[in-house]
Amino acid sequence: MTALDLSSPVAVVGTGTMGQGIAQVALVAGHPVRLYDAVPDRAREAAAAIGARLDRLVEKGRLTAADRDAARARLRPADDLAELADCALVVEAVLERLDVKQELFRALEEVVSPDCLLATNTSSLSVTAIGGALSHPGRFVGLHFFNPAPLLPLVEVVSGFATDVTSATRAYETARAWGKTPVACADTPGFIVNRIARPFYAEAFAVYEAQASDPATIDAVLRESGGFRMGAFELTDLIGQDVNESVTHSVWQSFFQDVRFTPSLAQRRLVESGRLGRKTGRGWYDHREGAERPEPHTAEKRQPPAYVVAEGDLGPASELLAMIREAGIQVREEDEDNGSRLVLPGGGQLALADGQTSVEFRDVVYFDLALDYRKATRIALSASQDTGARTVSEATGLFQALGKDVSLIGDVPGMIVARTVARIIDLAHDAVAKGVATEEDVDTAMRLGVNYPLGPFEWSRRLGRTWACSVLDDLHQRDPSGRYAPSLALYRHSFATEKREGAS
Repeated sequence: MTALDLSSPVAVVGTGTMGQGIAQVALVAGHPVRLYDAVPDRAREAAAAIGARLDRLVEKGRLTAADRDAARARLRPADDLAELADCALVVEAVLERLDVKQELFRALEEVVSPDCLLATNTSSLSVTAIGGALSHPGRFVGLHFFNPAPLLPLVEVVSGFATDVTSATRAYETARAWGKTPVACADTPGFIVNRIARPFYAEAFAVYEAQASDPATIDAVLRESGGFRMGAFELTDLIGQDVNESVTHSVWQSFFQDVRFTPSLAQRRLVESGRLGRKTGRGWYDHREGAERPEPHTAEKRQPPAYVVAEGDLGPASELLAMIREAGIQVREEDEDNGSRLVLPGGGQLALADGQTSVEFRDVVYFDLALDYRKATRIALSASQDTGARTVSEATGLFQALGKDVSLIGDVPGMIVARTVARIIDLAHDAVAKGVATEEDVDTAMRLGVNYPLGPFEWSRRLGRTWACSVLDDLHQRDPSGRYAPSLALYRHSFATEKREGAS
């Protein structure tokens, strides 16, 4: 099944920001486009707005004047659904209410031809449930664009329970012909991106709720150590706290209140107070004119240790050993079978975050996971109230000698980046095992949809196939609510690896 022919008219119903964006994508690709909105004159206003954006593309040299004029000639507002009768594809981008969408598609079925492809841009509702109202649900599919649709490449092509393979394939190939990067997924709560991305927000909020650190510091660690484009607090302020919480709540409810997707009480209070982020001037941060952005916690300068003793290879942080030597600090290596750590001159130990807490051990400081320890500009350290001051000072000085800013946080298991990445990897394995999408499509979706520096499976291969399961096992022992219990898919993946390695 191939993409729609460019001569085939495409209709967009709902002319808000997303509807206009989808219409622009189809228009620039070469289709005749019809715009319809139930509110009188809204479609004409949307057509004028799209025309203005085409003008800006010409000004920026991204579109020729001739192509702009041709696109404008193909764009037509519609006053009635009947004017969409000859369309080969109708994409809906109206209010996120099941009854509203079902009513719209029932009306469309009375108008369009039997072979017209019907698509919803819903981000939170069930594609199956929307299509369930149709007489012919086989031609119904989800086409989830990301905002702004003309700029972001990802499109999740969602097959409902009754969607025909030919319909899903045609939608997929059409999105690709429009210059997008489509990924195929089954109809599951949150689809790919909104399902697997929940821990990015949830774990940052959990660290905050545990009073282990503040939003500015957590965001800085996620950016400067984890390699994420934005931190969870600043990103949700940009998205809108009400919007982000609504998606989280929808996924949680759709999974029958699965504890892995539990919403944040702190975020709920923020929404209740009307602090919704940039759009209201205040959220986690104060965005009002003249407000100062809080600085992340950064430790004062400390003396580096003269040497460290390396017991084991530090696993995902093994690059640190070469970096320490390059900084002029002696590294003495000892083979140990009981773990990987650095022993400092004062006798204290420095270990990579593993889901355990500092208070459980004598004089241990944990350091967080980094995407790339050479490129990272900040490292988080955690210690308990019983950790020796000398150990904290030597650990701080060590990373400062490597050119890193150091943020001290409370004694929370898994710290910030490690627990976040471990949970993202777990949800990705769980999704693939349940037939939601392929590993390749999951990685593509998370890189393009939310700008993750690596896809979950890319991260898993880099960290070692047993790493995430081990971290989550430790976290689960300290919080047996089920939130951190590794999925069966991740257990199987990890155990199979261990078994093969043991056999060799």
